[in-house]
Amino acid sequence: MSQPLPSKIIASPVGELTLVAEGDALVAILWEGDDPARVPLPALADAPDHPVLCETARQLDEYFAGKRRAFDVPLAFRGTAFQRAVWTALLRIPFGETSSYGRIARALDRPHAARAVGAANGRNPISIIAPCHRVIGSNGALTGFAGGLAAKEMLLALERGDETIGNEF
Repeated sequence: MSQPLPSKIIASPVGELTLVAEGDALVAILWEGDDPARVPLPALADAPDHPVLCETARQLDEYFAGKRRAFDVPLAFRGTAFQRAVWTALLRIPFGETSSYGRIARALDRPHAARAVGAANGRNPISIIAPCHRVIGSNGALTGFAGGLAAKEMLLALERGDETIGNEF
């Protein structure tokens, strides 16, 4: 049986987030009401003083206040090699910009894998920091998002400079 992973629940303008660490790295940011099958994890243990979780919470606070454009907490993606490649590609999408599933597939030299990229994107365990919200449909439409489309639009608006996220959510 696996040891429970340290976790910390934080309030955010896009709803309650559960931060999860393993060792000295962040392994997940889960949305309120997240389907447990989306990001399979062992049991979680409340660890509000865990250093990685506290640093992640601090950096997220700065991001939501419009004072941070990049994160530097250590990450440990848990998934297949293809999923990890997709999630790593997400980290290369610049702040305030968007990409598409097809563009990411081509960047991974898998030009016909747009649907597989979409499936991997949907299972991104480290939402916001690995910015799956920056991936939109090839026609420019917002597409599915584990945190909901309203949260996705809010994150994109924050990055466009339309607003800093307060308590609107």
